[in-house]
Amino acid sequence: MEFGWTAAQTARFEDTLAAVAEAFPPGERPSAGFYTRTSWRRLGKLGLLGLSVPVRYGGGGLGALDTAHQMEALGRGCAHTGMVFGAGAHLFACAMPIADFGTAAARERFLPGMCGGELIAGNAMTEAEAGSDVARLAVAAVRVPGGWVLNGEKSFVTNGPEADVFVTYATTDPAAGHLGTTGFVVARSAAGLTVGEPFGKMGLDEVPAGGLRFADCFVPDDQVLGEPGSGGAIFQHSMGWERACLFAGFLGLYDTLVERCVRHARDRRQSGRRIADFQAVSHRVADMKLRLEAARLLLYRACWEMDQGGPATLAVALSKLAVSEGLVAGALDAVRIFGGRGYTRADGVEAVLRDAVPTVLFSGTSDVQRNLVARELGL
Repeated sequence: MEFGWTAAQTARFEDTLAAVAEAFPPGERPSAGFYTRTSWRRLGKLGLLGLSVPVRYGGGGLGALDTAHQMEALGRGCAHTGMVFGAGAHLFACAMPIADFGTAAARERFLPGMCGGELIAGNAMTEAEAGSDVARLAVAAVRVPGGWVLNGEKSFVTNGPEADVFVTYATTDPAAGHLGTTGFVVARSAAGLTVGEPFGKMGLDEVPAGGLRFADCFVPDDQVLGEPGSGGAIFQHSMGWERACLFAGFLGLYDTLVERCVRHARDRRQSGRRIADFQAVSHRVADMKLRLEAARLLLYRACWEMDQGGPATLAVALSKLAVSEGLVAGALDAVRIFGGRGYTRADGVEAVLRDAVPTVLFSGTSDVQRNLVARELGL
């Protein structure tokens, strides 16, 4: 098996890392509040909001593995982890469904602005009584001449309060189960759509999240994703991209965290010795590195399988589990290694832990991933 990157991949990674560091200086801690439109447009100019979108719509035309490499560079080089997450949700849960299943009119209308940074997109799936269960969505869509009318509420939309366009899913045939869900692209300006205010979160502070309310909201036929009833399959397709490539951004964050812990263990002294000389510390760092490299290999394998055209369901679920659970464990280790400094906000270590915790929840919880693994194993 070939584990090395090509010269072109290495150069692209280094170029992106340098560009991200220049656009978002490493020593610059995120200020209070959400990302700005200026910062978002910087991501667009760097090509990071359309990595896997076809070139004809302003994207990079990259496959899953090359896209993951670029997201890893972004996560490694940018301290604004909430914005990195928001960019991934925008690209993988919104742009990719439009690119792969949208009508020609929808692709032309939305994708260039989404890739360039002029538009922000939010994925509106989660409801109060439905997260990963696409067969029980309370938001309903009814067929009318020329399109559909949507009614209901979505409870958690990443980027929602700032988004210009939403990819959402609604029940169009309650009797058809998972075959009765349809995907839609909805502009913020649509009559009957109310965008909620941002709510407070545990972490990922730089990205806003809020709810949506549809009240007799008309969506034209040319903004339907795929065929009516195919929304469940389209959503799962987008989750394949998100669970693999978005989590490469958190892989980059984890890589930086390990490096910080190594430097701290070398520099920090207690009882006249470097704390790296205590096995309790050095073994903890070794375990962090083990989880990091195992997660990286699983994630690259998942992306490789996606590029081969296979379903990659097992590989993607395993990689998502490894990255998210490994990062949470690693962030807890980092707080312990930094001690009191890890608990205070000055060094930003506690922020990594807060940013890590939601990775075991979104894009399908860790238990959902374990269910997928068990199903793929025939259990």
